[in-house]
Amino acid sequence: MPRIAYFGPSGTFTEMALAKLESIGAFDGPVERVPAPSQGAAIELVRAGKTEGAVVPIESSVEGSIAPTLDALAVGPRLQIMAETDLDVAFTIVGRPGVGLDEVRRIAAYPVAAAQVRMWLAVNMPLAELYTSASNAAAAEDVAAGHAEAAVSTALAGERLGLATLADGVADVDQAVTRFVLVTTPRPAPPRTGTDRTSIVLELANEPGSLMRAFAEFATRGIDLTRIESRPTRTGMGTYRFYLDCVGHIDDTAVAEALKALHRTAARIRFLGSWPATSATGTPPPPPDAPAAAWLADLKKGVADL
Repeated sequence: MPRIAYFGPSGTFTEMALAKLESIGAFDGPVERVPAPSQGAAIELVRAGKTEGAVVPIESSVEGSIAPTLDALAVGPRLQIMAETDLDVAFTIVGRPGVGLDEVRRIAAYPVAAAQVRMWLAVNMPLAELYTSASNAAAAEDVAAGHAEAAVSTALAGERLGLATLADGVADVDQAVTRFVLVTTPRPAPPRTGTDRTSIVLELANEPGSLMRAFAEFATRGIDLTRIESRPTRTGMGTYRFYLDCVGHIDDTAVAEALKALHRTAARIRFLGSWPATSATGTPPPPPDAPAAAWLADLKKGVADL
């Protein structure tokens, strides 16, 4: 039975995403779930060979990319994303039995969760101060431990700890979605499906036009970039790496050509993977230009009347 790490403890949305990946056949069968205290810790378990994979959140439709996941994937031995899944995200306010919303003076929350419910908290729990927790499930554990009267958490975590549900379906934005990915050691990418996502990390020379030239490798080939983001390298002020997602697969001719071109010019390129996208957004890359290739081949042969 493969061991798969996840951003825990038990009861997080990440564990729910792992369960969803199990249900859709991302693994050969049942897995042993291994909770980790952070996204980076889950990823390091894969690098250390202690688990066969890790499931971590990578992007929220409300708060954007999950920085700890991006940073962990960019440094250290290369890992590869093999699959993804989306979860609709709404939170449950759990609390000590017998405590009402108006009685809560301290509410535990993971910072990403707190950011997604801050307006709701301001209206419904204006007197409650925030207590920072390590995850959504850890917020419920902080209530059980007496650090807070209530938590922004999940129904699963509240049930596991015997906490009361004070409010359910809590979110500032309707239809909020978080994307989770399965990370493994490097291996051949899943087969091309026609609705795929490819992700890379770029480090570029600090000179005029380097970023524009990198973008041009995609634009001139008709490749749709769906995410462009920069993160500091943490090696000095003003030094950044760039995270790019595009529509397409490494087996698409246009995508492969763009990657080869970037390998020639970038200071460093890290391939994070090509895998089936759960939400098909953007325009697929163009098919191989067979007529133009045949025309060029005829030119080389000296064929007349082209």
